[in-house]
Amino acid sequence: MVQHSTGPLAGLLVADFSRILAGPYATMLLADLGAQVIKVESPGGDDTRTWMPPTRDGVSTYYLGINRNKRSIALDLKKPDDLAAAQELSRRADVLIENFRPGGLARFGLDYDGVAASNERIVYASISGFGTGAGRDYPGYDLMVQAISGLMSLTGDPDGSPYRAGISVFDVMAGLHANIGILAALRHRGETGKGQHVEVNLLSSALSGLVNHSSGYVAGGTVPFRMGNAHPSLFPYEPLPTADGELIVIAGNDGQFRKLCQVLDLPGLPDDPRFGRNQDRTANREELRPLLVEQLAKRTKDEWFRDLLAAGVPCAPINTIDGGVALAEELGLDPVVAVGDVPGVRNPITFSDTPARYELPPPGLDEHGEEIRAWLKN
Repeated sequence: MVQHSTGPLAGLLVADFSRILAGPYATMLLADLGAQVIKVESPGGDDTRTWMPPTRDGVSTYYLGINRNKRSIALDLKKPDDLAAAQELSRRADVLIENFRPGGLARFGLDYDGVAASNERIVYASISGFGTGAGRDYPGYDLMVQAISGLMSLTGDPDGSPYRAGISVFDVMAGLHANIGILAALRHRGETGKGQHVEVNLLSSALSGLVNHSSGYVAGGTVPFRMGNAHPSLFPYEPLPTADGELIVIAGNDGQFRKLCQVLDLPGLPDDPRFGRNQDRTANREELRPLLVEQLAKRTKDEWFRDLLAAGVPCAPINTIDGGVALAEELGLDPVVAVGDVPGVRNPITFSDTPARYELPPPGLDEHGEEIRAWLKN
């Protein structure tokens, strides 16, 4: 099976034994950058094939969103011929990525030790929910990790219930961390000729991704709490009401606050000792907020958006997804790409010499099975 792709990862063969989100998202990004990705599915297919609505032509858009540029083969690892095909694929691969429960592939000889015994150059990436120790048997669902990590305790109104993030944020983050690990291991292999085992788990990705909040606890002994849309260390950094709706208004430093006050016709506030420095504004936010809101109420959010941005003050309307895509199009970011007749979101990385590719639409189950089986027998 010959692939004539382009991209910075052209020539790299990835055996994708992952399913649902973290792994497939990671391998799609690798595939966009030129890697040849073979998606190994059970005869029942990736779970996300059935996660609907919404759909496009009867196919889950969840599945479509994270599986372009791949070839699919369905293998039942309990059948000798299918297991032999999977083992041969792992022997030929540069990268294998899986998100079975820890140890789940050992009985098939497809764990890291089993694969590395016949392919010492393999970069083998494992994604789990809670690592390979005492949490090895915990199911690795993003919502569990949002709850356990503390993210949900930070999300929602201060007097309301905890909320999950609107996306499976730690699945996505773990997929990105896996790719960083894979690329670093490939760099090491280029120097030494030897692959290695790369391990990522959602809880560790979550604690890293909680950044200032996890640091506030481990370095400062502070357990953060829900503040709605407010920021614990900055003000203003939240939605504020205007004449016709809310606008995100940000003063990330003292200079931006001064510009904000100029546009709002509040020239004296930056020199008020209660508000002159960020730590002062944060400590006195309840006194400052009504002063800003009083001025913002005099005009519409679109009017303020235009004038504040022109003055160098960060601000933003609160869009739905269609508005976000529309703005990206307006800014020339070309957010939507068509792969066959399936639209998708463009790979977010731009290269000056080796652009991402968009060659294969998300595959049907076992769409390339015959071709891949024939290649593995050669």
